[in-house]
Amino acid sequence: MIPTPLASSRSADAHTVGGADAGVRASEAGVRWAKVIDQTRCIGCHACTTACKSENEVPLSVTRTYVKYVDVGFFPQARRAFQVTRCNMCEYAPCVTACPTGAMFRRPDGIVDFDKSICIGCKACIAACPYDAIFINPEDHSAEKCNFCAHRLDIGLEPACVVVCPTEAILVGDLNDPLTRVAQIVQRDAVAVRRPEKETHPKLFYRGAHQATLDPLAARRPGGGLFMWSEQGTLPNQVTSGHPGSWNSSAAALLSYDIPHRMPWDWRVSLYTWTKSIAAGVYLAALLVVLVRGMPANDLLWRGIAPVIALVMLAATGVILILDLEHPLRFYMIFTRPQWRSWLVRGAFVIAAYALVLLAHLVLGFVSRPGMATTLAWFGVPAAVMTAAYTGYLFAQAKARDLWQSPLSPPHLVVQALLAGAAVLLLPLMLLPRVRDVVAGGALALLLLCACGAHLLLVLAEHTLTPVTAHARLAAREMTRGRYAAWFWTSAVLITAGATAPLWIAVSDGFAGAAFAAVMALLGLYAYEHAYVQAGQSVPLA
Repeated sequence: MIPTPLASSRSADAHTVGGADAGVRASEAGVRWAKVIDQTRCIGCHACTTACKSENEVPLSVTRTYVKYVDVGFFPQARRAFQVTRCNMCEYAPCVTACPTGAMFRRPDGIVDFDKSICIGCKACIAACPYDAIFINPEDHSAEKCNFCAHRLDIGLEPACVVVCPTEAILVGDLNDPLTRVAQIVQRDAVAVRRPEKETHPKLFYRGAHQATLDPLAARRPGGGLFMWSEQGTLPNQVTSGHPGSWNSSAAALLSYDIPHRMPWDWRVSLYTWTKSIAAGVYLAALLVVLVRGMPANDLLWRGIAPVIALVMLAATGVILILDLEHPLRFYMIFTRPQWRSWLVRGAFVIAAYALVLLAHLVLGFVSRPGMATTLAWFGVPAAVMTAAYTGYLFAQAKARDLWQSPLSPPHLVVQALLAGAAVLLLPLMLLPRVRDVVAGGALALLLLCACGAHLLLVLAEHTLTPVTAHARLAAREMTRGRYAAWFWTSAVLITAGATAPLWIAVSDGFAGAAFAAVMALLGLYAYEHAYVQAGQSVPLA
């Protein structure tokens, strides 16, 4: 049974009733579970890590909780500081908001729990968590994290880590009960939380923790690829712990032990943003040519080529997204049990609506109703714009990734869609004699030039304005001068080359040159997307 410091007359029912009834009783009693980690007592023994693995059957290579080591000071005035790292049980949990099916949910008693049976493995919760507390279980391929051993609390037992800690450095209790030690410490002593600027209102409080352990960028990264008694690891897409340079905020702090972390989203997400840009952009680009250049509405470009390419690229986008899921056969749950705050869900419905508009457009075009197809653009334009832009809001829900929080992201994605659409439509118009149209090609080339210029100006604006956080600065540095610099600068060169398409068309027989410029622009756009998506995940969070 739970010892006296955790028990109270007001919450006794919640401690002794098991199963679903316990959650109901806890809610009625107003229980609000929280943990205090007393780092003045922690000896770094890892007993909490091993007890958690045993209790929750956590496989090797992943952990729900672990102990981070930081050496502070210089010899002979040096000490080792510890930090027990785990889920922060946020009052406003970003993982719950981002989860498309409600697999991550917040219980009435404040515990953020998970339901593996409805997890589709999209990894949106991992991208959203500012504390790097969530992982994909390599055995069942579902998202998992510390849940305060909710199954034990529901039957009146303390979490395994609390029971096993030899120095009582880990305490769990009801924040609403003034008799618990947790409430007394939180309300009377000096405690800290990790990353308060994220406004998640964590319920994991640290007492006596050194700032060099709480801030993931305060301690510098050790050289040689080694920790105190282990290698730093070389997993694919791994995020190396610690600050990469000597200009960090605490030069006297050296990270001596941490566990490896991986980026949740790989090249498939980069490719998805690219294919989706094409799908949205070809419709918008074709319509702009119709409106600006006065092309007849029954032209093959508008009534056939554009909607077919858009539908094919939308289908490719869907396939890529499904293949990126850890549980691809569960993708239908996005539509059957949507959690509407998630932009992954909203985006899925936006794409579905856009696909319906394209199908209707295609049908009307081939049954000789081009005028009706053009009228349908009143619905097609907002659907295409939202298809391009919603990823900006999806990335913004990843509160852990400061590089992705730019308000310029949605309009920038629309510009990228226009760039991609103009480039793709230039190819058939320039290379296929049957549909070759110099006037339409010139209009698309001019649009490509304007979109390339606007894209480069937006990139310049995003990277010349001083990022507001250290996390954003390091991510931008990784993008322009670090691991993804080759992708970034290659994209700038290729997109600049793509902007030369109007010059090729102006030259006699410059069709092949214009098509080449369009291909360069498309390749450059993918290179930029890859650099942006991966660099945003490259900064350590824990």
